[in-house]
Amino acid sequence: MKRQVKTHYVTLFLLSFIILFTACKANKKISEINKNESSSLAYEPLEKALLWKIEGNTLPTSSYLFGTIHMIDRSDYFLPVGTELAIEASKKMVFEIDMDDMTDMGAQMGMLTKAFMSDGLTLKDLMNDEDYELVVAHFKEKGLPMFMMERIKPMFLSALADMDLEGMSLGGENSNVVSYEMEFYDKAQKNNLEVEGLESIDYQMSIFDSIPYNTQADMLVEAVKMSGNNEGMEALIESYKNQDIEALVESIDEEEGMKDFGDLLLKNRNLNWIPIMNEMMKDGTHFFAVGAGHLAGKFGVIHLLKEEGYTLTPILESKEIKKI
Repeated sequence: MKRQVKTHYVTLFLLSFIILFTACKANKKISEINKNESSSLAYEPLEKALLWKIEGNTLPTSSYLFGTIHMIDRSDYFLPVGTELAIEASKKMVFEIDMDDMTDMGAQMGMLTKAFMSDGLTLKDLMNDEDYELVVAHFKEKGLPMFMMERIKPMFLSALADMDLEGMSLGGENSNVVSYEMEFYDKAQKNNLEVEGLESIDYQMSIFDSIPYNTQADMLVEAVKMSGNNEGMEALIESYKNQDIEALVESIDEEEGMKDFGDLLLKNRNLNWIPIMNEMMKDGTHFFAVGAGHLAGKFGVIHLLKEEGYTLTPILESKEIKKI
């Protein structure tokens, strides 16, 4: 099974990185929404922690919530104190999508077919000649001829725009890029944990069908123009390494093309997850691993769970975790 997971590593990378990219770029819009909507519970800024314990509200046992960054350089990869113990204490591990599905060839092929634009549209149909030639030249330099990608949704290509495809090594201990989801999936297998998802692959893929192709194309052109400028990503990684989930929101500039999609990419998904998590946690200790951009804010998962009556505590010491 482990070998099979590594075979599909690149596909997972593409999907999960896009989710991270769009969700983070929408965060500032979410913050604006937060200021204009009332809540039954006053929002308090969160402590610096990626790992949180969920308890109370008649739960039979505690569960855990971890904020991931979907892809990170191996040199920056780390596990906060208590993470291994929290996994060992859990009976199930839950991701944004069921990672078992990511190892299924049928699901993989279905996902890839959804990467193409409908109605026979091509990138050339969405761009002026100057922008199109810019994009073609950029990907040709990376060794990706445009005839292979003409009909792929621009959002997918945006994820590739600033990547060193030739220098990238994926999978195995010698990889220079790490996926927290894949690392946790391996740990779930080693600990014989069941694996589940909060939403389906089809749902995640459908998110991008709600974003007009013209908007996606504009974002692709901007991504190509900004290629090589890593200040935003470096700030994101630094905030993540500091476990500063509040700063993750503040450190990312608003993406102009994504102004109207904040609800779609973060708020609505977080709201959808809460009743699912409610039911799952009734059945024992769960370890939830979702993008760190989903944790903070008035419509972040932590605050929404608090509104449901749960107590969420940052894990700062291993002794705060007990084996169930």
